[in-house]
Amino acid sequence: MATLSFIIGIIGNVISLLVFVSPIKTFWEVVKKKSTENYKGEPYITTLLSTSLWTFYGAIKPDGLLVMTVNGAGAILQLVYVALFLLYAPRERKVKTANLVAVLDVVVLGAVIAVTLLAIHGTKRLMFVGILCTGLTIGMYAAPLSVMRRVVKSKSVEYMPFLLSFFLFLNAGVWSAYAVLVKDIYIGVANGSGFVLGSAQLVLYVMYMNKSEAIKEEEEEETVKGGINMDSSLEQV
Repeated sequence: MATLSFIIGIIGNVISLLVFVSPIKTFWEVVKKKSTENYKGEPYITTLLSTSLWTFYGAIKPDGLLVMTVNGAGAILQLVYVALFLLYAPRERKVKTANLVAVLDVVVLGAVIAVTLLAIHGTKRLMFVGILCTGLTIGMYAAPLSVMRRVVKSKSVEYMPFLLSFFLFLNAGVWSAYAVLVKDIYIGVANGSGFVLGSAQLVLYVMYMNKSEAIKEEEEEETVKGGINMDSSLEQV
């Protein structure tokens, strides 16, 4: 069982790293253009907090090496993304982003670590950090709900990238399996919620994928017809 959980954990590490490196293309464009354009920094700031807390959780948990290593790597990557965002964001947004980083990734993170190490003892340490990590992770997995609502209203999956949804679903599923094997309720609840929400995203994608293509074809046809009508009007003039 221990060997199986280790193998599942390694697979989870690989998938999580794929998710963590997915924004590299975005930030490569940011560096080339020297501008963050309409991108928002909040997702990277909250992910930095989440990965940092999970790294701390892995550090204080017996046999938490796999959790600590992958989230440690994720925290380093998120730190790089946040630094690049601060470097290339417009002045006004840069100030707001810096304030948010200071509050969440310095004050909150520092306070959690300090309280855990100084005021909480024994098994309660793991419970305290685990509950915080679980709540934050569920909140992050629930973040795409607004996109899902938009998909239902517009009947289009244009703003819900399939690969990202698929890898988040796969990531949550693998870590849920790992949690069952090692009997970790915090990893289980956090990723179980992500698995359910990820499944819902993929179901929506399948439901509206063809409708999205049909809508796009209708729009293209209307554009062509509009162009023909305009040409006819010009000829009559």
